[in-house]
Amino acid sequence: MIGVKPPEYDPAAPQQSTTLPVGSPATVRAYVGELARRHRGDFVLLIAVNSVAVIASMAGPYLLGRLVEDLSTGVRDLHLGRTVALFTVALAVQAAFVRLVRLRGAILGERMLADLREDFLVRSVGLPPGVLERAGTGDLLSRITTDIDRLSNAMREAVPQLAIAVVWAGLLLGALAVTSPPLALAVLVAVPLLVVGCRWYFRRAPSAYRSEAAGFAAVSAALTESVDAGRTIEAHRLGARREEMSRLRIRQWVAWERYTLWLRSVLFPVINFTHVLILASVLMIGGTFALRGWMSVGDLTTGALYAQMLVDPVNLILRWYDELQVAQVSLGRLVGVREIEPDGADELLSPDGRDVRANEVRFGYRAGSDVLHGVSLRVRPGTRLALVGPSGAGKSTLGRLLAGIYAPRTGEVTLGGAELARMPAERVRTHVALVNQEHHVFVGSLRDNLRLARAGADDPELWEALEAVDADDWARGLDDGLDTEVGSGGAALTPAQAQQVALARLVLADPHTLVLDEATSLLDPRAARHLERSLARVLDGRTVVAIAHRLHTAHDADVIAVVEDGRISEFGSHHQLVEADGAYAALWRSWHG
Repeated sequence: MIGVKPPEYDPAAPQQSTTLPVGSPATVRAYVGELARRHRGDFVLLIAVNSVAVIASMAGPYLLGRLVEDLSTGVRDLHLGRTVALFTVALAVQAAFVRLVRLRGAILGERMLADLREDFLVRSVGLPPGVLERAGTGDLLSRITTDIDRLSNAMREAVPQLAIAVVWAGLLLGALAVTSPPLALAVLVAVPLLVVGCRWYFRRAPSAYRSEAAGFAAVSAALTESVDAGRTIEAHRLGARREEMSRLRIRQWVAWERYTLWLRSVLFPVINFTHVLILASVLMIGGTFALRGWMSVGDLTTGALYAQMLVDPVNLILRWYDELQVAQVSLGRLVGVREIEPDGADELLSPDGRDVRANEVRFGYRAGSDVLHGVSLRVRPGTRLALVGPSGAGKSTLGRLLAGIYAPRTGEVTLGGAELARMPAERVRTHVALVNQEHHVFVGSLRDNLRLARAGADDPELWEALEAVDADDWARGLDDGLDTEVGSGGAALTPAQAQQVALARLVLADPHTLVLDEATSLLDPRAARHLERSLARVLDGRTVVAIAHRLHTAHDADVIAVVEDGRISEFGSHHQLVEADGAYAALWRSWHG
């Protein structure tokens, strides 16, 4: 069979930008087996109902074959009334059970799809925060949207229909073997062609569909990142470069789309020719047997009708198996999170105290390219530490390490003597919280949004938290107060209000150590200053690490660490560093005029 090379570029290229892994065939099979075990009762019921429908559908060809047999042998009393009555009953039974088959299949598909969505969400939420941050918006978005959409059709229809088709084909072949054994062998004449064609297709299809999905993920990533960073792209005049990269990703994706379409354009004619070959072989072999008296005309009629009926289940099997090739890639991308190794958390490990230390920490987002170089730092309980320095120096990265979001490549970050990287993430969050400028308002009431931090908080506690972050005035002005629906479709909150909601959650969560990364960046300087003074009362006695982009935050801190080129170049109080006349003093003069 003539082959066509896939696109000339490396199909793995789009996949290399994906941090979250794609599940191996073994992982996919294990998950499918788990789903089948969960829903084995529904599967058994579906197969049983389908078997009744198929058997009822075979009554018509059998009755017609007997009628032809009677005519060929000269029987005068054909009992047409009885035959019509039996056929009508069989047709009614078939119609009723086909409806049940569709109903049970739809129910099974929806239940499996619901399980898949829930499993992916639960597993994703349980991943280490650093893994999700490094995954990137495009990859996560494409898995949650595109891959789920592709699997929706497979779960709702492909899996139930494939089970139905397999049972259907098996019962028809069994009926052929019982009524006309030679015709069952005649059907096998077409099997080699079908096997060769399908083997050729399915050897190429999975990798092609995988590359197609990776290509679409790369397109999503490029477009999403360009939209999110639109102002930065415009400021640095990177528009032409981003457009060219987007066009390249789209060209690669379209090339794989065309390749998979070409694969299907070869497979489908092979399948159609197989159907013609089956019917032709049945008629030729059956006709020869009938002419020689080795088979009755009635058996030939019944067998030919059964062979013709095989077209539908075979088409269903190949159609939905092809659909499952696409779905398998999406399923592999969704269950790939199961292959992420546990972060080695020690369930018994707990901090003994509140002392935060970083010891010779090195960290990089890419192998061989460290952002932090041998950073050592101690933050005593109740200390307010400000991290300052130029953009790109590593302040936010260091803050994320101190919050336990990332694990250092070498060295260690400890809280109360316990290594953060070895503590369960949920336990870390009860002691240390990170708040940055990226805040999300969930769909629901304002009360529900606040209670994400502490489920049992009552209304007075919620209002107290809002008051602590200067949000009580606008919150009381909402139509329904705490019951006001916010988020998509509800009352629109400004970015500054969303940031205040996030800070109110922080007050409710009540951790003893906080890492604030541009936590007031969406407020104007005067409002931010007022909020920070209000928060000061709430933060009293807590350990606070603040990534300071506005130097008045550093001025108010107990101690300041100046981060330059991934290293701490200066350390001390505001007055000490100003007197030292180093990097911080220069920053302060440029800020303060």
